[in-house]
Amino acid sequence: MRQLGSWLARAGVGFLRACVVALVSMLVPAVWAAAVALGMWWGAGNPWSWIAPFVLVCVGTLALSRPVCRIVRLLVTRWTATVIPAGYRQAGPVTRMSTGYWWNGFSYERTSRDALLDQKWRVRWSDPANWRDLRFTAIAPLTAGVVASLPPAGVATAVLGLGQSGPAARVVGALGLIVGVASAPYAWRPVEPVAVRFLRPSPAMALADRVDELTAQRADTTVAQAAEIRRIERDLHDGAQARLVALGLSLATAEKLMERDPDQARALMRDAQAGATASLAELRELIRGISPPVLNERGLVDAVRALALDIPLDVAVSADARLRLDPPIESAVYFGVAELLTNAVRHAQASRARISLARDAAGLIVEVEDDGRGGADLRAGGGLAGLRRRLAVFDGTLEITSPPGGPTRVRMAVPCESS
Repeated sequence: MRQLGSWLARAGVGFLRACVVALVSMLVPAVWAAAVALGMWWGAGNPWSWIAPFVLVCVGTLALSRPVCRIVRLLVTRWTATVIPAGYRQAGPVTRMSTGYWWNGFSYERTSRDALLDQKWRVRWSDPANWRDLRFTAIAPLTAGVVASLPPAGVATAVLGLGQSGPAARVVGALGLIVGVASAPYAWRPVEPVAVRFLRPSPAMALADRVDELTAQRADTTVAQAAEIRRIERDLHDGAQARLVALGLSLATAEKLMERDPDQARALMRDAQAGATASLAELRELIRGISPPVLNERGLVDAVRALALDIPLDVAVSADARLRLDPPIESAVYFGVAELLTNAVRHAQASRARISLARDAAGLIVEVEDDGRGGADLRAGGGLAGLRRRLAVFDGTLEITSPPGGPTRVRMAVPCESS
């Protein structure tokens, strides 16, 4: 009895999904049918009887192709967890030039609105994905659409046949009901292989997207390196260098006062010693910000444990002590954890945090969770956006779950091999 109830539930869900697939895949053919009906209604003697349907077919197909493909991708992702990349060409930034004109990657425009509008249409009509979408809208009705139409067609046949008094009509209605109910759990499933086969980006498009992604990563890395060099130069100039200059002046003054005023010379020597100690501490802190010694000597896990001890939070760290990775990856993950813990203290006002470092078949998985007030998001130019760019260099990903009120969970995944 329980198995029957489960099967009926699957049949009901499958029937609804089949109806949705049939409706979506038949949208474009419905436009074609409407165009043909319009031409027939006008009659052969009317010159618009073939011009208007042709225009309606072209405009309707172009207008519906991309929305239909987006809906199919969404349905496949929700029903089967199969993610099909869109592969659409993305518009670049619009920049205002020194002349006052706006450059959109194609032409100069007087206003940003004109530049964005011109860019939108140029990118849309020059996108190779348009042909892929048009191909799918022509193939889907003849494949997934036909199969998905079986359950609603069977139910419709059953309603019409069983409502008649003749035995032949009743037999046809009973057969339609059997076909509709039996095919309901399975009729929607062909949409997944068809969508994967015809909607995924072509190898050339995927390669072009990858080239664009690597170009953007290279630009981000160059900017980040330049900013880091400027920060180190500023810290050395304003901190340690200034203290060392003051230390040299104090020593020179103490040397002159050694015979004339030994007490003041000794006081200057004590000040110089304190300055040297402070300069050494600043240099150590600067070195730690560039590459922590514990990270180089003992690895990522011990470096994260040492970092957790310095943070004013109750931090629990769980990890395999034998986990060792390539130094660039360890550095990126370490500073990512440091960024997240700093945000937990400074912005989230958290009291506790949990750090987990583990490996799976794909690579390193790092999860950082805090009990703060939540609301963390990726803002352009923010620390989390910089962390995502840092991980993207290694094909890593960053996932953030931070509802208002907390908690905040951040998952970093980096494909790699243990060293």
